[in-house]
Amino acid sequence: MINYIQDIKIHIIFTVKGVAQRMERTNYKYILDEILRRTDDGFIVIDKDGNVTDINDQYCDFLGTTKEKAIGHSILNIISNSKMIDIVNKGYSEEGSIHKFLEGETKESANDIVVVNRSCVYNDDKEVVAGVAQVKFRLQTLDCAQKLMKEYSELQFYKEEYNKVESNAYSFNNMIGKSANFQKIKKNAMKFAKTDFPILITGETGTGKEVLAQSIHKYSCRRNKPMVSINCAAIPHNLIESELFGYEEGSFTGAAKGGKPGKFELANEGTIFLDEIGDMPYDMQSKLLRVLQEHEIQKIGSSKIIKIDVRVIAATRQNLSEMVRKGQFREDLYYRLNVINIEAIPLRERVDDIELFAAFFLEKLNKKYKTLTTISDEVMKCICNYNWPGNIRELENVIKSAYASCEDMVIQIHDLPSKMIAYSDSNSNKEKKLKRLVENYEALLIKDALYKNNGCVQDTAKEFGIHRSLLYKKIDKYNINRKQVG
Repeated sequence: MINYIQDIKIHIIFTVKGVAQRMERTNYKYILDEILRRTDDGFIVIDKDGNVTDINDQYCDFLGTTKEKAIGHSILNIISNSKMIDIVNKGYSEEGSIHKFLEGETKESANDIVVVNRSCVYNDDKEVVAGVAQVKFRLQTLDCAQKLMKEYSELQFYKEEYNKVESNAYSFNNMIGKSANFQKIKKNAMKFAKTDFPILITGETGTGKEVLAQSIHKYSCRRNKPMVSINCAAIPHNLIESELFGYEEGSFTGAAKGGKPGKFELANEGTIFLDEIGDMPYDMQSKLLRVLQEHEIQKIGSSKIIKIDVRVIAATRQNLSEMVRKGQFREDLYYRLNVINIEAIPLRERVDDIELFAAFFLEKLNKKYKTLTTISDEVMKCICNYNWPGNIRELENVIKSAYASCEDMVIQIHDLPSKMIAYSDSNSNKEKKLKRLVENYEALLIKDALYKNNGCVQDTAKEFGIHRSLLYKKIDKYNINRKQVG
């Protein structure tokens, strides 16, 4: 009897436990349904065959479908590029993945990118029984994903720029020039590159200041870090602060969602090249000075201080010391930037290098267009005689223009700009001959007038309508003896 009662008790206990477990599972179902109803995210569950067993209303609305159309059917019917079947078959998980839906598979075509967490579900025997995905498609989440993608694109851009710097296009080893003054500059620049001191590169437009800056960076200990360039003259004054220091989202009208890092932040541990620093607005100069002094930046709209370690190389075509004297450039910033000065010399002072540059630019064109164009001796002499006010940049443009217009694969004198033809040897000889003829005729006129005026300089000057002192200079120039003509 006692055993019978004990068996009944055990049966009752297991029955109660079973009921409790069933009630507990039911409660969990209600709880789970409530969570899925209230969440901002989308949820979808599939079985091991890839058929949808559950999906919440939010995900249905996002996809433009209903539970009735989704549940009991393959997930590929509503998400044709879903990875969930692969997740279930191979038994793995993913977190924070970006998924882009195919066209027409979302309710709104503009909302086709989501952040998703995917995972398979195991039973007590460690067997995969289902797969579940949590999808973040709320506006703020999409904005976050777009921000990440934007930043990724920016990083890719600067990575490409950095790779360009790392290429042989910018290095001391292949900088063109054999003239003594250029070799001296190159030697000093290589020495300065080994320090972290700010460098100010001065010189005329087109003298290769940026190439010099790139070479310094590549030769420095920061060569494996980014070099970021900004042209202060090319950016509107009201945008230069945001370009240099960055901004937070919503800090001003037109600010990009998610904000934007500045050039200093992107150049951290590397080099920043401030081209045309003389064109920087005066009010921005004080902010730049603070960055150079404190080694920290603050984004527009942010209270957070960001520590930076950046080597600064600046360049300008302007006379900064003269601008300081006129109050157009801050004196303290000038001395902060001008710790080391390198003056890029104009091409007219590198006559020995002109032919090298011309040959280099023509070789690039021949290689690009698979030609064998050459430069005639007359053209080369003309190029070497020209004074090149636009320096190396002007020389490159002239070679391109002559290359495009030449015939028979030889650049002739008529292929050059008309302003340069005057510097050809043939034209120069003609000019010299004409000048001698004019001078001989002028001397003859002066002698004749002096003879008529009995050697009187004052009367002769009055006849010509010139000052007496000028006539004396011409008499000396042509070695005229007044006694013989008077």
